[in-house]
Amino acid sequence: MCDSLYIIFTVILIVEFIIGNLGNGFIVVVNIMDWVKTRKISSVDQILTALAISRIVLLWLVLLNWWLPVIYPGRRNTETMVRVMYSTGMGASHFSLWFATILSIFYFLKIANFSNTIFLYLKMRVKKVVTLTLLVSLVFLYLNIVVLNVYTDVLVGDHKTNSSYNSSWKSTQVSVTFLLVNTMSMFLPFALSLITFLLLIISLWKHLRRMQHSAQGCRDARTTAQVRIMQTMIASLLLYAIVFLSFLVKDWSSLMLERKLIILFSQAARTAFPSGHSCVLILANRKLRRASVSVLWWLRCRKKDAEGH
Repeated sequence: MCDSLYIIFTVILIVEFIIGNLGNGFIVVVNIMDWVKTRKISSVDQILTALAISRIVLLWLVLLNWWLPVIYPGRRNTETMVRVMYSTGMGASHFSLWFATILSIFYFLKIANFSNTIFLYLKMRVKKVVTLTLLVSLVFLYLNIVVLNVYTDVLVGDHKTNSSYNSSWKSTQVSVTFLLVNTMSMFLPFALSLITFLLLIISLWKHLRRMQHSAQGCRDARTTAQVRIMQTMIASLLLYAIVFLSFLVKDWSSLMLERKLIILFSQAARTAFPSGHSCVLILANRKLRRASVSVLWWLRCRKKDAEGH
């Protein structure tokens, strides 16, 4: 039963890896080609490109972490190797989550409409808000890496020496601290995305009410844009929630008992976000959507030509 589940989750991970690399690679290629062609790149394209690159790195790290024990079952990880793998994986996952959050904040400030003074102040300084959010996220990344290094030191020390009651208690304390910091670093971007989504709903509701009172139609360019962004954010939040819940189940249950099935499920669920979200972003972005249609049309024509010969 366990072997069958391992095969199933391995197939799921391979499919997610292929979809994620194709989707995120497509976003990077289209934006870079447009940048080279026009000699300029918009803010949203910069965020999308950085997000896609971080997810490509994350997907390859997941693949390596998944397959190295299979290819080299007797390999022992050195302390340096463990630190590098954990830190790199944490960094890629961190930027993947925070760039997605920054994208939500950017869309919210660009599309939403409030008369609040604070909102108008932030709306006029979108680039500064994005930069500041990224800098704040780096603080959380630094804290995570510091706690991770302490956690690794404790684990290595327990492994090299016979663990006493005091060292075991210290290891548990460090483990709980690491999980708390890691949980908060994941919860904060999720909470920010959720808040921007709720505020966008309020903005759309107020906009529709104003249009009804002014006896205009209930559908204009702003309404259409808000609805499209809301659809994108709903899909993003659903994927985000799956990742966050799987992270909680996997990491916090490991304090009591390491369950292989939970680890397999969590890895597949967490990989679904960088893979599936790339498809959502392509469908939501007009330029990427048109480029994907052009690629599909070109592939269809090539297939017909091959069949004709």
